[in-house]
Amino acid sequence: MQARRRFLVGAAALAIPLAGLVVLRLSDQLDRKWQHESTHFWIVLGAALLSALTAYGTGAAAVRRGDVRVMYVSLAFLSAAGFLGLHALATPHMLVDSPSAGFNVSTPVGIAIGSLFAVASVREVAADRAVAEMRRAKALRVALLVLMAVWAVVSLLRLPPFDVGPGPAPLSPPMVVTGVLSVVLYSATAITYTRIWWQRGGLLPAAMAASMVLLAEAMVAIVFAPNWYYTWWEWHLLMLAAFALVAWGAQQSWHEERYADLYTADTLAGRREMTILFADLKGFTTFSETHDPAEVTTMLNAYFTVAIPAVVKRHGGTIDRLIGDAIMATFNRLGDQSDHARRAAQAGLDLQLETAQIADEHPGWPRFRVGVNSGEVLVSVLGSEGGRTHTVIGDAVNVASRIEGQAPVGRVAVTADTLAMLPGATTEPLGALDLKGKGEPIEAFVLVALPNPGSR
Repeated sequence: MQARRRFLVGAAALAIPLAGLVVLRLSDQLDRKWQHESTHFWIVLGAALLSALTAYGTGAAAVRRGDVRVMYVSLAFLSAAGFLGLHALATPHMLVDSPSAGFNVSTPVGIAIGSLFAVASVREVAADRAVAEMRRAKALRVALLVLMAVWAVVSLLRLPPFDVGPGPAPLSPPMVVTGVLSVVLYSATAITYTRIWWQRGGLLPAAMAASMVLLAEAMVAIVFAPNWYYTWWEWHLLMLAAFALVAWGAQQSWHEERYADLYTADTLAGRREMTILFADLKGFTTFSETHDPAEVTTMLNAYFTVAIPAVVKRHGGTIDRLIGDAIMATFNRLGDQSDHARRAAQAGLDLQLETAQIADEHPGWPRFRVGVNSGEVLVSVLGSEGGRTHTVIGDAVNVASRIEGQAPVGRVAVTADTLAMLPGATTEPLGALDLKGKGEPIEAFVLVALPNPGSR
C-alpha cells in the first residue's frame, strides 16, 4: 500500500513539468523570451558534467561486474553528456559567434541516441550471452566517443551537412519524428525500471524511472519550444533534473556495490563454473602473538605486494576478499575464462614462487599454503545497506578452503575436479582427505608443474 502511494505521488510530481509546458505554450503572455547566454552555458555544462560522472561510475561498475544493463545505462548517460557538452559550446559568444547547426542539434541527437541505449538496458541478458554482449557494448562506447569527436570537429569547422543554417527548427518533420521515437523509448524504459523498483525496491531503480520520464518530457519541450523562451529553458532544467536525480540516487546508495539495484538477474545471482583459490600463512597466529602489530603489517604487505599481482595481473584472477593473512581469489567470475582451472593453478604456483623469495630473506616469517578447487558456484550480492559484497557461494568454495588447510607449506594442493582440467600436469598424491563438513573423503594432489601451453 505504501509503495502504491509513493508511486502515485511520484507520477503526479513527474506530470507537473509536462502540464507546465502545455500551459506556457497556450499562453503568449506567459511564455516570454529571456536570452541570457551565461546562464544557458552553465546550466547545460552542469547537466553534461553530472551526466558524465554518472556515465563514468556506471561504466566502471559494469566492467567490474560484467553487467550488461549497467553498461548500457553508462552509454545512455555518456551520449547525453557528450552531446550536451557540444550544445553548451553553441552558446553565443562562447565558442561560436553565430548559430551552428551541428552544435544546435547536438542535444536532440544525444537524447535520441541515449534513448536507444536506455531501452537496451532494460533487457535481461542470459549468462551465456553476457560476455559477447559486453564486448559489443564496449565497442559501442568507443564508436560513440569517436562519433562525438567527429561531430565536434565537423560542427566547429562548419563542414557539410552543418555548413549552412542553424539546423532543423522546432516542429519540423525531423524534430517531430526524432522526438516521438525518443519519447516512446524513454517511456518504455521508465515503465520497466518502475517494474524493477516494484519487485526489488531500492532508490536507484526509482530514480532511473523518474529520470527517463524527465528526459522524455525534455524531448517534448525540445520539439515544441522556440529558442530562448521559457518553454525552451524548461527542457534544459528537465535534463539537469534528470541527471541530478540519478546522481543523487547513486550517492544515496550504499557505497559497496552502489549500482546493485540495477544489476541484471544473472549478476545478482548467477551460476558459474569457476575455480577458487585460497591461500593463507601457516603459523600466522603464532607469529602475530610474538610480534608487534606493525611488524605483522609489514610482513603481510611484503607478501601481498607480490602475491596479488601474481594472481590478478598475470593470470586474470579476481580477489574476492582478504581476511587477515588469507587470500580468496576467483577465476571465470565473468564467464570469460574457459581456461579458469589452468589460470588458477598457475597463479598458485607463481604465488608460491614469488612469496618464497621473500620468505627466504626473512627466515622467521611464516609461509603460504595454497588450495585450488573447481566447480559450480553462485555469484551473488550479499548483505544490505551498511554492508554489501559481491561474492561466490557454494560447496566448491568450501572445498577449496578446506583443501588449502591440508596443503603442505610452500606448495599448491588441487582437487581431482581441478586436475581433470589440467592435462599433462605433474602432481604428487595427497591421498583421500577427510574434510570438515564433507561426508566422503576428497581426493587431492600436490601440483608440481604445468606443461607449457604451447607444447600441448
